[in-house]
Amino acid sequence: MPHVFVIDDEQNIRDILEKYLKKEGFTVSTFQDGAEVLSALKTSEPDLFVLDIMMPNVDGLELLRRLRKQSFIPVIVVSARDEELDRILGLELGADDYLTKPFSPRELVVRIKNIFKRIDRVEQGQSSYHIHLKNVQLNKKKRQVKIDDQELALTPKEYDVLAFLIQNPGQPFTREKLIETIWGYHYAGDGRLIDDLVKRLRKKMEHADYQIVTVWGYGYKIDEEA
Repeated sequence: MPHVFVIDDEQNIRDILEKYLKKEGFTVSTFQDGAEVLSALKTSEPDLFVLDIMMPNVDGLELLRRLRKQSFIPVIVVSARDEELDRILGLELGADDYLTKPFSPRELVVRIKNIFKRIDRVEQGQSSYHIHLKNVQLNKKKRQVKIDDQELALTPKEYDVLAFLIQNPGQPFTREKLIETIWGYHYAGDGRLIDDLVKRLRKKMEHADYQIVTVWGYGYKIDEEA
């Protein structure tokens, strides 16, 4: 079964999640702050992180930034603060999901299993790792996008959104559909999460032979006719 790192500065939460996840068959390692995790990663690597935001020393968001510089391992962020800014920032930094405390351990398990199911579906569906669309090259195995052989510096979610649109050129998607597809659940926000991400992608794709265009009153698509 997958190995899960649980990082939280509250002992009782670590104990509860460890007990519940082990009961579900997961291998679990627990840590009280980000510094312990960075040390542990020198010798072992999990299949998923459950990461609290508010911790001493290296907090959750800083740890997430560091993790995403070297890894695309799934991360579920948890926080006692139910603030939209925290949620958007966590997702933009590359978190795969976000839960607000207090939450049900059962709900956490469901979300973890959903993440692994999505990973399995993606891997099974990758009949071709390389996609070329005009002067843009997508390497799904390396999670890499190049324009005229120049690699784009993308965050994990920027890559996910761009790769999804490139693989469906000309097909429009609503903001809600993009969030549901990329993050795996319905995001009850105002769409700013996707709007801001697309704005950043357009700047990074200024030398591409096509762009992400707005379908007014609906969402976004790759303009394959550009």
